[in-house]
Amino acid sequence: MSYDVTVIGSGPGGYVAAIRCAQLGMKTAIIERYNTLGGTCLNVGCIPSKALLDSSEHYHNLLHTFETHGIKSGSAKVDMPQMIKRKNDVVSQTCDGVSFLMKKNKIDVHHGHGSFASANEITVTKEDGTTETLNTKKVIIATGSKPITPAAFKYDKNRVITSTEALNIDKVPKRMIIVGAGVIGLELGSVFARLGTEIEVVEFQNTLLPGMDKDAVKELKRSLKKLGMKFHLSHKVTDVNATKTAAKVTVQKRDSEDPTFELSADYCLISIGRRAYTDNLGLENVGIETDDRGRIVVNDHLETAVPGIFAIGDVIKGAMLAHKAEEEGIYVAEYMTGQKPHIDYNLIPGVVYTWPEVSAVGKTENQLKEAGIPYKVGKFPFKALGRARASMDIDGMVKVIAHKDTDEILGVHMCGARAADMIMEAVALMEFKASAEDMARISHPHPTYTEATKEAALAATENRPLHI
Repeated sequence: MSYDVTVIGSGPGGYVAAIRCAQLGMKTAIIERYNTLGGTCLNVGCIPSKALLDSSEHYHNLLHTFETHGIKSGSAKVDMPQMIKRKNDVVSQTCDGVSFLMKKNKIDVHHGHGSFASANEITVTKEDGTTETLNTKKVIIATGSKPITPAAFKYDKNRVITSTEALNIDKVPKRMIIVGAGVIGLELGSVFARLGTEIEVVEFQNTLLPGMDKDAVKELKRSLKKLGMKFHLSHKVTDVNATKTAAKVTVQKRDSEDPTFELSADYCLISIGRRAYTDNLGLENVGIETDDRGRIVVNDHLETAVPGIFAIGDVIKGAMLAHKAEEEGIYVAEYMTGQKPHIDYNLIPGVVYTWPEVSAVGKTENQLKEAGIPYKVGKFPFKALGRARASMDIDGMVKVIAHKDTDEILGVHMCGARAADMIMEAVALMEFKASAEDMARISHPHPTYTEATKEAALAATENRPLHI
């Protein structure tokens, strides 16, 4: 079997790259080691976690806000097996959609573990141990990432778990310890907190969501505390032990001689980051280099040291985001055919799907300070919006950062209802080098959450918000 291009990995980066290659006239194959397409994102990441986030939000609102809306609901309880079933149905439908797209675009799908025999030969080892060899002119490595699970944490997939196992817990835990206050830990923590689980989060850094805007993080922390989540910031885990029915985590304040203390729970969820997945890929057979974090080294065109072999997504440097991987997949496909594509990594938005949601694009204040760039800031709280009051979603704010001299928008950071969708206005405007005044002068429909963006821009450009 001979191909113009073979894609290893069928996550968002891989399958989108394959589609674009096929659209551009290349005979394309995709290799996936698991039985279903879609990679981590569709199977055990973005899609199933959002399904559970949505379900838990409905339940929480039923308990805490429906009566205020004038809706008498009577008794309510969680049917966890049904919640998991619905999540699985969403995953199945989405993965089936990817399979349909492969057939539609005449992309050959090979199930098995792909590895390099040579630069132009990929060995596919199937589940039954048999192998087949694909001859290919070019290769795109899109093998993604796996959760980091240090040996000291004694990860057993039973009581010491990662996000993969957390998505299939079929009984609401009484208590859960989460190690790591990043995106994954906070999203899954909020799922179970809304269902009634006592959540304690241990984070080595002194803040939630390290690297994100401090004001947005402050708003989110306040909301999560109201949800009942507890935080041990600037703390480290010194030991983890589990039985068949429980987990114990030993914790100590960072950089201190304070005595350790123990937290006990039904589960310990490890969410301290992810690592590039290149296990048994045969990189050594073709001379492909990795960096000190195990990521594949690529040039500005996402090509490895071996001509014709490219890498995209979580397996290379940069934010581990599905939409970043997709853009890189499209970039490589177009670059292969002589086009001149472009990605502005500064304008790839980030989103945290808690409630309220957090979203961001561009620079933070800290980054601008470090770079010595003069800036000005405008902020506007959701509680001042009529739309937010109407829906009882008054937590959060929008923050617009603009250049002090030119007024160009340098960063936008949000915490609030529908922030995940609202951020695209900022992305689009920043793509065209818009100013805060441009953002402020656009007519925003009333009543909507997006009016907070207009008001924050007014505050940034001339310090004249209208509704505070």
